[in-house]
Order: sequence, then structure tokens, then C-alpha cells
Amino acid sequence: MAKLLNRVWKLGILLMLVHSYQGYSQLQFCGGNSGEAIFTETFGTGTVPGPPLPPGTTSYRFTTGTPNDGDYTIWNIANFFDWHIVADRTPNDTDGKYLIVNADFVAGEFYQRTISGLCENTSYEFSSWLINLLPSTTACPNGGIPINVSFQIWDSTDTQLLASGSTGPIPGTFNPIWEQYGLVFQTEPGQTSVILKMINNGIGGCGNDLGIDDIVFKTCGDFVEITEPSNQTELILCEDQGATSFTLTATPDFTVFNSHFYQWQESTDQVNWVDIPGADTASYTTPFRNTTHYYRVKVAEDPLNTSNALCNIISNVFQILYIPIPAPPPAIGPVEICTNEDGAISLGVANNTSINWYDSPTGGNLLLENNTTFIPEVSGTYYAETTSTLTDCISPTRTAIEVTFYDPPNLEDEALILCEGSTLLLSAQFPGATYLWSNGATTETISIQEPGTYSVDVSNAQLCTSTKTILVTQIDSPVIASVESDQNTIVVTLANTGNYEYSLDGTFYSDQNSFDSVLGGLYTIYVRNSRECPPITTDYLHIVVPNFFSPNGDGINESFKPQGVEFSGQFKISIFNRLGNLLVSSNNTDFSWDGRFNGRELPAADYWYRMEIDNQVRTGHFSLIR
Repeated sequence: MAKLLNRVWKLGILLMLVHSYQGYSQLQFCGGNSGEAIFTETFGTGTVPGPPLPPGTTSYRFTTGTPNDGDYTIWNIANFFDWHIVADRTPNDTDGKYLIVNADFVAGEFYQRTISGLCENTSYEFSSWLINLLPSTTACPNGGIPINVSFQIWDSTDTQLLASGSTGPIPGTFNPIWEQYGLVFQTEPGQTSVILKMINNGIGGCGNDLGIDDIVFKTCGDFVEITEPSNQTELILCEDQGATSFTLTATPDFTVFNSHFYQWQESTDQVNWVDIPGADTASYTTPFRNTTHYYRVKVAEDPLNTSNALCNIISNVFQILYIPIPAPPPAIGPVEICTNEDGAISLGVANNTSINWYDSPTGGNLLLENNTTFIPEVSGTYYAETTSTLTDCISPTRTAIEVTFYDPPNLEDEALILCEGSTLLLSAQFPGATYLWSNGATTETISIQEPGTYSVDVSNAQLCTSTKTILVTQIDSPVIASVESDQNTIVVTLANTGNYEYSLDGTFYSDQNSFDSVLGGLYTIYVRNSRECPPITTDYLHIVVPNFFSPNGDGINESFKPQGVEFSGQFKISIFNRLGNLLVSSNNTDFSWDGRFNGRELPAADYWYRMEIDNQVRTGHFSLIR
């Protein structure tokens, strides 16, 4: 009885240490080492549903068609209703099946199975994988009824509950997700079989549709760690270190077992394990080895059970890996690097290896360690050796790599002006190279007629490339809206705005748009934006009409004579008094009026004129002063 109470106390400690799943503390997995699976249910493989579960396993109805509430089937894809279409969970299965359950309208047990061949007074782990087959996108109210399953482990008489736990509500998910759940229990003295029960805690309807797969029972015991004298849990050696012997020690944590008996095993592939004769203590000294070997130990509380897979556990694997001496890095041709590039040299190597970089074929300075990529800074020869990332193991020789740096074309960006309506020649300004312009041209120069940003990639003979960027800004041509005369002043008005300059001779420019004290005549008006663009011009006939004249014999302003009319093609002038009476009319471009009418001097007054110049009419008035 004392021994049994001690086991129960230790099992309680174990349950507090093991992993809690989905937030429900009564569900747990073995916290120590496990043995091989002593029972596995994967529900088989095949291309047709079934076969049905053995009699007494379930009270649900088997169907080969669509499972309605209270039905189950065994199939490899749940292609029913709007459920997830998902394959079974068993790894590497072909046409693997799983148990598909549509919950009955009454909650209760839906699966029962007896597991035999167990050992008494032994801890075991039960686990199973579950999936909610109803997607979260279902049209069912509130996302559908969640699945909720309880697991129970009973003794063989079905009277003593050894362990139980519930998954709690598991809602539907957008994508199908298999989840694993488990229990840890201990058999009683004289007990070699248990009963597994699965109970549906919810009711059927719109939801509570589940899949079950991979039911497994395994032994559960202490966590057993294997170490060597320096406390390493594995050894990785280079094959040039020669044959070596090692002493390994298995250390249990005493969370489950009171006593420990051992049987060491070895393997060369971690698949086929062989018992080592006579290796039945906590420590084991290996033979001298120079090839990879793996070691583990079977542990039981009774010496007879070390060879009974139903009762023992298996430690973690201790591996002694011998790494082959790596080959030198692959040789590559001379490396040519442009100084405006990063110049990274990358070498491919085998898995679990990297490269050390040196400046000498032997010895020398270590330039970069444990990196397959190296960025040299100057021309020269560099040396690469392969090194294992697992242990101190390097290639027997180094690979030489010759590096030469070349300068790319020396280019300068430009900012140029494009005069509206003109063509501009852009040049890479680097002859004897290859070119690629942003507009696709491949010549050294291109002609453009639109403003914008242009670029050209220039590559020299070493294929080093630089980029030249040319910002082209357009200067809009001025648009003359009107040219008018105000007495002896010419006023130019533009239809657009800008920093424009004005000239009457095309040589001297001013930023003023008017010209004062200009004699009447035919002029060419020049307007430009800058000195880089040609001006626009227009011819203008400037007519200056005197405001007054005084025919008093002093020789000044003796007659009324408009200036500039002599440059007109057609001319006619008429002069009227204030009553509108015609006083004089003439087609003579050399017209002048002395203030007389019919040989008689007219009195001082304001008089009116009407001029027709090249089909344009101008009117106004002037004063006769006596």
C-alpha cells in the first residue's frame, strides 16, 4: 500500500508538470519519455467507406453515404454538406481514412474501445487527433454548434475511472485544423487492460460534426537524459579526429519511476535499433568509433520489462556524428567588379558548411568567418576554405579567387532648357561606350521635343555602367496678345505670363513691356523668355498722332502731321470740326494740315480725325492752338 501511495503521489507531481492543452488542465501529455506505441488506431486506408466499427464500439449508425445526426462513417474525405474537405491526419497515408461523426441529438458516449496487453503499475499516455468539420463560414446560427468531447479511461471492470478530461468547446475554423488531445493514467496492480470512452458533450443539429484519427497509447515514464562527461547531449566530430571511445550516462528525473533498469541500444540510421549485449547499467562506454552512431536506452522499473515494449520507456537519442572533411569551395573564374557595385562574391557549398575567407593560400589573415558571401574592397587574390557549421572541420586546401576592380564611366547629370516648339539634342557625353536611354534609344545622342527627365545607362568596355540623368525644362514661348500705340509710346501685351524681355531692335532688351518716345514708323517687336531661346517677332506700324499743333509762325509744331503713315500700304485721313463738318480729306501718306480751311485760318479749338490705315480705322481728336 505504501508503494502504491508513493506512485499516486508521484503521478500527481507528473500531472502538474505535463503540458496543458487548450486551457483545460485535465488534458495533458506525458512530461517525460515515452515508449513505442503499444496501440494505434488509424482507421485504415482504402477507396470505399468503412468497414464499420466492431460491434459494441459505438451506438451510432454506420452509413456509407452522407452521415446525418447520430450517424458515422469511416472515410478519407468529409465531402458532405458544407463541411471542410480534408484528408486524414495520419502521416504518409495513401487514401487514409478517419472516423467521421455527426453528433446525435442526445449527448452521450459515441466510442468505446478496450486496450489490452498493458503492464500493471505502469503510467501510460493516451492521445487522439480531433477536427471540427464545420467551417466558421457556415450559415448555422452563431457559427454552428461547437464540438466538445470528453475522454475517459476506465479499468477493465468498467467500475474505476482512472483518468478523464474534456476538450471544451472547439468552434469551427476558416481552414481545417487537426488538434491533438491527450490523457495520462496509471494502471492498477494486476491490471493489464483498460477501456477508452469518448463522450460527446454537445447535441446534434446545425454543427457538432467532428473527425477523429490516430488514437495512440504509449508508456509514460521519467524524462531520461543521456550525457557524456562534459555534460554534452550530443557529439559532433570531424572524421580526421580518428577513432574515439566515449562514456555515456543515462540520468532519469524520478518523476514516475522508483527504480530504474536499463538496456542500451545503438543504431547507424535511427531506424533500426539493436540491443547492446551486457549494456544494462546507467553508464555505457562505447567501442572506439570513427563513424556516425546513435545511442539510446530503454528504461523500466523491473529488469524483466526492459525488453517489454508494453512496459518500458525510451530515452532521448544521443548522437555521435562524424562529419566528412568538406571539399574546398568550387573554383570560379576571375571576378571583375565595378567600383559602383557591391561586388559581393557568393559561393555555393554543401549543407551544414560555410566559408572562411583569407588573404593567403595558407595561414595569413582571416578576413571573414563563416559566411558564403564576401565583399572585397580592392583588387587582389582572395582565398576561400570550406568549414563545417557543426564542428571544427575544414577543407584541406583553399580556393584562390582573383578579383579586379574597374571604374564605371564618369558622368555628370545635367539640367537643360528646351525652347517651346524646338528640338534639343541630348548627349551621354561619353564616346566609345554602349548606351541605353530611358526612351529605349541606344545611340550616344538623342533628339527630344518634350520636357521631362531623361536618363541614359552608359556601359564601358568592362561592362561597368553609370547612369546620367538629364532634367529638361521647357521655356514657353511668349504669346503676343496685342501691340498698341499710346502717343509716342508702344505698349506690348502678352497672353501668357513669365519672365520675358522686350526689344525694338533685337539687340537691346528690357524687362519693360513699353517703349517710350518712339517716332512713328514700322517696327519689329521682339519678345523672348531667356537668352537661350530665340525671340518671337511681330511687325507693328506705330502711328503717332500729335495732341496739338500751333501754326503761329514760330517754326514749332506748325502743322498737324501723323508720323508713320508713310509706311502704310493704304491711307486716308479726314478732319472734322466739332460740328462734324469735313474740313479736309486726303490719301497722301505725306499728309499735313496747317489749320486752314478754304485758305482761311480756323480758330483755336478741338478738331477730330478719322484715319483709315490698311483697312483699320483710327479716330481721335487734337487741339489747334493759336
